[in-house]
Amino acid sequence: MLAIDFIGYDGTHPASFIYGLPKGHESYLLLLTATPAEFYLPSEKETPAENVRPLPPMPPFMGDFRRIPGPHAPGETRRFAPEPLPAGEFRRFPAGTAILYTPGSFVLYKACEETYVNDWIRFRCDEAFADQLPLKNQPFQVGDAQYCHDLFKLMTWESTLSNSDGSEVISHLLKALLLKLAESCSRPITNPHAQEMLDLRKRIYNNPELSWSVDAMAQELHLSSGYLQSIYKSTFGSSCMEDVILQRLKRAQDQLISTAKSVQEIAEDCGYNNVEHFCRQFRKFLGISPGRYRKEHAEKMPTAPKHLTVGGSDVNAYVPRGRVY
Repeated sequence: MLAIDFIGYDGTHPASFIYGLPKGHESYLLLLTATPAEFYLPSEKETPAENVRPLPPMPPFMGDFRRIPGPHAPGETRRFAPEPLPAGEFRRFPAGTAILYTPGSFVLYKACEETYVNDWIRFRCDEAFADQLPLKNQPFQVGDAQYCHDLFKLMTWESTLSNSDGSEVISHLLKALLLKLAESCSRPITNPHAQEMLDLRKRIYNNPELSWSVDAMAQELHLSSGYLQSIYKSTFGSSCMEDVILQRLKRAQDQLISTAKSVQEIAEDCGYNNVEHFCRQFRKFLGISPGRYRKEHAEKMPTAPKHLTVGGSDVNAYVPRGRVY
């Protein structure tokens, strides 16, 4: 069972923002920050009575009650009377931090820069569903914050804009989000440039044909060439230029099989200015020439159907795979 109470993304708040619920929500609260934030982390030890402190000052609302802006529906007001603050401390966490508060858990976090931005979802589910994320009530840095942010956006759109019952879609999206966050829990991030490295690798994978060079990448990221190569390889196990070459050759393999382009045309499409250099790299990494690779796969592949329209009627014509008509 999964029920969404509230959901949103890119919620933006001023420097004075602080959100606290001593007794927590009745539902789970999952946050993903887009800016640095401070989370209050209670001590694991029992708090002696003499060390109990009041909650920090909040914007006044209706006398002794307090109003806390935060991840809730438009117009919803959160009010509570001041309660003791357990022993602990505020600790600063970078952008791309996530936390899953369980029902009834102490909640307190605040902005630490001019603006605070986060994505959030409050949901109710059975314990097994929430257990897909093993770390709860503790902030942790996310390995691919942009990927998770995109999932928040998809869930929000599905929840607010879909004309049909999107509960099943949202359930799958939330499950994917929890599993992705669980990856970050199992592989703690120690590299401060982890997100930059991930973004760089995505760009390489999507655009291997560009004129990539270590110096240009390092300059764009304001890093030295040597440091870039070191942290990239420690993050992914391969160098950035190895990834460029492998993705170019992967694209070349696909075009050799699925198009009738010449080897020179394919080399140019994959970012090579010199066809001989392309052929040398292809043979070095794959142990075979581009021409031989195409021939061997053409012999192995059966004919493939091609969809044609003749005189307004749909027909299926069979042509040799790899030909373009």
